[in-house]
Amino acid sequence: MIPFSYSRAGTAEQATAAAASGHRLLGGGTNLVDLMRRGVEQPDTLVDVTGLSDDIRPTPQGGLMIGGAVRNAALAGHPAVRREYPVLSRAVLAGASAQIRNMATVAGNIMQRTRCAYFTDAATRGCNKRSPGSGCDAQGGFSRYHAILGGSSACIATHPSDMCVALAALDAEVHLASAAGLRVVPLVEFHRLPGDAPHLDTVLQPGEIITALELPPPPAAMRSAYRKVRDRASYAFALVSVAACVTVDRGTLTDIRLAFGGIAPKPWRALRAEEALRGAPATPQAIAAALALDFAEAKPLDGNAFKLPLASRTAMAVLADLIGDAA
Repeated sequence: MIPFSYSRAGTAEQATAAAASGHRLLGGGTNLVDLMRRGVEQPDTLVDVTGLSDDIRPTPQGGLMIGGAVRNAALAGHPAVRREYPVLSRAVLAGASAQIRNMATVAGNIMQRTRCAYFTDAATRGCNKRSPGSGCDAQGGFSRYHAILGGSSACIATHPSDMCVALAALDAEVHLASAAGLRVVPLVEFHRLPGDAPHLDTVLQPGEIITALELPPPPAAMRSAYRKVRDRASYAFALVSVAACVTVDRGTLTDIRLAFGGIAPKPWRALRAEEALRGAPATPQAIAAALALDFAEAKPLDGNAFKLPLASRTAMAVLADLIGDAA
């Protein structure tokens, strides 16, 4: 690990000034420090932002405002989150280990980078995300954990977060601050698809920081669930994960939000399937047909072609459980 300097930001203004100067912000360090040890990240200065907002409070509209420095464990265990947004609590608990959840922050989780083995191994030559223009060794390489949707010839890495999949299904918004002012970005628009610039993970502008995360009020009678399929029962990233929120009225899906993890470079909101199912009968046939609309553009490789049927079957199982409970 290269030498670096360390300081703490006591206010959001200090943190934005540090970001504008090109310094790296440090939350729990569960991703950034790991990448520094591997030689992937080599910042000159780390600015600790764990002293910023770490509270969870209700909004006037009936939702929740979650400070960027809130620890993942605190988020998962908060009574309002467990009661009103159980899909989020379950997603957070499905990620990492208890020790890491105690360290990791909400903003850091949103900003974490891919766990693609070609990205995290600085000895590999071809990784456009790590070194733009160097190629993508995952193309034609070991692709079991890589994307089947949203990738490009430049990058097929997947986004690793469990939390963000649930946030995508919940229509969460990311609050950003910079010297230029404040802005709010829907989480589904915050992470970028790779295109020809996979080194740009998010729409965050230079000098911007994440200050908070906002959850809208949960719809009445909404039921939600998160399911993660992985190679081992603990501390493994998702092969496929599904976050679903549904409202059923007399056999009809009056509302549905559906998001996937493990299959794309960002949390994948299944908008086509949602549109087809909203107002449709809650039958297996209707659900299967709707999911096929979202997966029609999938481009699986030999090593990850299994993800296509796995994602469809997992989503159908989750929705069947939620619809059955509602009935």
